[in-house]
Amino acid sequence: MAQVLVTGGTGFIGSWCVRAALDAGHTVRTTVRDPRREPELRARLHTATPFDDDRLTVVRADLEDPDGWGDAVTGCDYVLHVASPTLRRAPAHGDELLVPAREGALRVLRAARDADVRRVVLTSAFGAVGIGHPPRATPFTEEDWTNLDSDIPPYQRSKTLAERAAWQFIREEGDKLELAAVHPTGVLGPLLGPDDPPSLRLVRRMLEGRMPACPPFGMGFVDVRDVADLHLRAMTNPAAAGERFLATAGHSLRVIDIARILHDRLGERAAKAPTRELPVWLTRALGVVNPELRLLRHQLGRDLDATSAKAEQLLGWQARPIEDTIADTAESLLTRAIGA
Repeated sequence: MAQVLVTGGTGFIGSWCVRAALDAGHTVRTTVRDPRREPELRARLHTATPFDDDRLTVVRADLEDPDGWGDAVTGCDYVLHVASPTLRRAPAHGDELLVPAREGALRVLRAARDADVRRVVLTSAFGAVGIGHPPRATPFTEEDWTNLDSDIPPYQRSKTLAERAAWQFIREEGDKLELAAVHPTGVLGPLLGPDDPPSLRLVRRMLEGRMPACPPFGMGFVDVRDVADLHLRAMTNPAAAGERFLATAGHSLRVIDIARILHDRLGERAAKAPTRELPVWLTRALGVVNPELRLLRHQLGRDLDATSAKAEQLLGWQARPIEDTIADTAESLLTRAIGA
């Protein structure tokens, strides 16, 4: 078993990666920005899975602070770099996301190289693959990159530039350090703790009746537990070195399809979920006054499909049915009463 560093251990994907690494028998070190959150993190992990406390170490490190990263990676065999700025609110300017995403990734890579880490697995996103392109009939693959010459939202731009910087670092300065990248589509699934991850906002608002109609677009979705599993496969499989891996469960889903699944699987508990889809023209008009709808402008009227064939064939990865994931997401949100 290995010593694994997971950055951003209190985050939605990060906490599931910590759990997956512990379940696999590894010794785990994880970074947090606020050390006061350590007791909460340990408690939620102990509730989710049995493990010896001495197999988990929590250290402080911040993407925007150069201090702490050398100590965080010392003695580690692998690094799962999950931590990244997220869209909990609209950024005031593009650099608010870009700088910590790109510079944070480079800090982790430099520290990992200097500590003789074998491989870093970078959590990128579909946002670094399939945004800013004209409509197409074929699914996006790992060969695609988001078009930075188009007017794309800050989050997708930050993920794209951070990943491009990471690959450039490996080519020019990485020495023996290996890199793999995981690109989840929309991440759903159950919560491990009390956080309110932005990726669950869609389902939460449906359940609360705060989405009277669905925006007209489709995209891929995937279970957070399967995303964590793919990180571990990309961490240890020799074939993963130097590769990108899309993570998605089947074909894209329209937002209205998610609402229909909620009605079907939860019945009356999903009574507030919408039953109709907005026209594209009306959604664009509402985007003038609604910043969140405005961020979706590149997706309206489209189905951004992607394929995980590469991860399935090269790493033996398999996503669970997305209908089960949507139901589990809703059950978790209802149990924790997120946003109520």
